[in-house]
Amino acid sequence: MPSTTLRRALVRSLGRPPWSPEVWRETRFTAAGIPVAAPVWLALTDSALLFPLLAVVLAATSWLTALQRGRLRALYGVELPPPGRSAALRLGRLRLGLAWRQITYHLLVGPVLALGALACGYLWGVALVLTTVYAWVWMLPLEAGLRGELAGLDVLLTVTGVLLLVVTPWLTTLSAWLEVRAAGLLLGPNRAEQLEQRVEEIAESRAGLVDAVDTERRRIERDLHDGAQQRLTSLAMNLGLARRTLKDCPPDAMQVIVAAHEEAQAAIDELRDLVRGLHPAVLEDRGLDAALSGIAARAPLPVRLDVELSERIAPTVEAVAYFTVSEALTNVAKHARAKQVDVSVRTGGGRLRLVIGDDGVGGADPSRGTGLTGLRKRAASVDGTLSVLSPLGGPTTITVELPCVL
Repeated sequence: MPSTTLRRALVRSLGRPPWSPEVWRETRFTAAGIPVAAPVWLALTDSALLFPLLAVVLAATSWLTALQRGRLRALYGVELPPPGRSAALRLGRLRLGLAWRQITYHLLVGPVLALGALACGYLWGVALVLTTVYAWVWMLPLEAGLRGELAGLDVLLTVTGVLLLVVTPWLTTLSAWLEVRAAGLLLGPNRAEQLEQRVEEIAESRAGLVDAVDTERRRIERDLHDGAQQRLTSLAMNLGLARRTLKDCPPDAMQVIVAAHEEAQAAIDELRDLVRGLHPAVLEDRGLDAALSGIAARAPLPVRLDVELSERIAPTVEAVAYFTVSEALTNVAKHARAKQVDVSVRTGGGRLRLVIGDDGVGGADPSRGTGLTGLRKRAASVDGTLSVLSPLGGPTTITVELPCVL
């Protein structure tokens, strides 16, 4: 059974006059495939040409496919998506299947469809000749005898020509639809390749989004550091100066100045922590090793840090690693009742591996909605993984693997 799209196209073709632009577009499109198929027809008539033709098609498969895609785009307005980048570059089942589909189209399906286009072209010519029989039959010489033979058939021939003018657009639409359908199945990516290409696009889009978020976080950090934090620092200095110099100030006014000075100092400390949480300046200035050393120094329990970085790490991945270690140490301090934490950071094979282990009570479970769920989501944002080994009674080991480059 034809698809709904084909049925709609055929119904529309029945209601169109033979001279409508759509009919001529479909006719031009199908007729343009005839020259490409002519060498195959010629080779079938002479067996000596068969093997040379096969060699040419095998060598020029990509060129012939590009030619057919260009015909679809220029003459019918159909954009046939090329295969995915990995399918086009990787040696394997997908690429081999794509090559065989293209060869099948150029050697078998395309020539057969071109025969249909040739038949449609022939019917157009016959319809034109029969419909105009009254116009040209009187131009025949009387001695030829043909004029007299057609004299009794002119009405029948004209009616036949009119019927062909009605039927031929329908057949041309069917031929064009079959060509588009066959080209989509054999020259374009199949379902697996489309899914693979979609995954590539989603991965690129996600990487761009992560980079954009990290860039925006850096901008907010710079704005807060260079703007609000500087103003608060200046305000605190002025209040501190007033607190030290205004000795004759009434006690109530001095109490207000002291309270304002202390509030300004507290706001500076909170803003500094906020800025560090958005994007620590040391991470951008001195790298991941120095930034993690700062986290370990500020942790409320002893942290043994072992960092060995032998590969370049993307800034976005560095930020994810920094915040992962920071949040993991915060979770240990809150829930693990540990006495010591070991943090190991290594690179190898294009991956960044973080291992955070503590000697606490264990029992950490990411499925219970603890902070480990946020760590797993943060790692997944850059196509990383997180695993937790935390039996009851401890110890707990968190292993995070991140790609060095997105």
